[in-house]
Amino acid sequence: MFRTILDIALRHILGRKRQTLTTMTGVAVSTMVLITTISLTRGLLDSFTETIIDVAPHITVKGEKLDPVPVNLVSDAGSDRTAFVEDHIGRDDREEVRNYGRILDILASPEYRRKVIAASPYVESQVMAVRGSRNQPVLVKGVIIEREERISHIARSLTSGDVTLFSKNPDAILVGRTVARDLEVGLDDAVTIISADGQSYQCKVAGVFFTGVNAADNSIISSLKFAQILESFPANKVTGIALKVRDPLNNAGLAADLQRITGYTCLTWQKENESVLMLFTRIGYIVLSLVAFVGVVSGFGVANILVTTVFEKSRDIAIMKSFGFSSGQMVGLFVFEGFLVGLAGALLGGVLSIGSIGFLASLPVESAQGPVTKTGFSMSWNPWYFFLVIGVTVIISTIAAALPSARAAKLEPVKVLREANV
Repeated sequence: MFRTILDIALRHILGRKRQTLTTMTGVAVSTMVLITTISLTRGLLDSFTETIIDVAPHITVKGEKLDPVPVNLVSDAGSDRTAFVEDHIGRDDREEVRNYGRILDILASPEYRRKVIAASPYVESQVMAVRGSRNQPVLVKGVIIEREERISHIARSLTSGDVTLFSKNPDAILVGRTVARDLEVGLDDAVTIISADGQSYQCKVAGVFFTGVNAADNSIISSLKFAQILESFPANKVTGIALKVRDPLNNAGLAADLQRITGYTCLTWQKENESVLMLFTRIGYIVLSLVAFVGVVSGFGVANILVTTVFEKSRDIAIMKSFGFSSGQMVGLFVFEGFLVGLAGALLGGVLSIGSIGFLASLPVESAQGPVTKTGFSMSWNPWYFFLVIGVTVIISTIAAALPSARAAKLEPVKVLREANV
């Protein structure tokens, strides 16, 4: 019986080749667009995550002292606590980590050595960079280059220059590619750095780097001592400490532990990039809603061809029921036709999406994709996206066949044949 139903279904589908091909093309195109869109969206998130984990610190010890526990004057009205104003007007203290060497010793202890791979103290200073008639406000990040190399792998990010030259010259700087383009500077060029208090310093470009992280590529790297001079920091103070940990995806507990021990705010990379990650999550929800919407549209196309088939094949259906085909078998026949049309269109769309994803990934176009810059589009090749979209499309196409199949099941053979002979 199944073979008979299959033969009849294929005859119905092939009997209207142009309409069937048009419907399958619509299903295929919608499937291709959805898979490509999901691949692009997820590829952007994966690319951003991989870049941040590879280049940026996993945990940052900020020079922000934890706020003391507040006193609730209402609930503690009967206690012996007293609230008073110590200084109602004052300037904000600069972010700084004092005696950072003690924190480095803690991180080097056996308890944390297994969890923390590298630690790099740094000093950040907002300065004015001047080259001839060009000037630009820029962030200078002072580091110990040997420690920073284990965090950001800056040596492999250099497009020109050498880390060795940088480490040997106290006035040398590494310039991000964006800054280098804006100031039109290159290797061995001189750049004047003007600090916030108006002091100017002559520096020499020892290298130009490109990490792909826009914030990093729009900055300058100097020695830690030089940045401390810019900020008038003593030798035992830094802005913060960047950490590379063994498990970057599960680092919240370690950050909380370090925050409790050091007394300074410790932020994970997930927390610092929370707004970007939330944006990707929202885009993901939008894409999933598009999957459902376009899938429903494809289902209407399948339903349309089956409604037409039922209308044109009413006499054939009546004859089949006269020969003993039950209403359930009629329903199964047209549901099966909807399944075949949806499956064929979805599989064709899957093949087309492989080509579209490969094409976008191979485009030699550099684009700023959110907070990162990449050459070509970051595409994800996760096979689950193919299975998800193809599966949803086939299911919707099959469900869409229920309406015309129910109409076919209700046809009365005697009435149909009598009307056909009139």
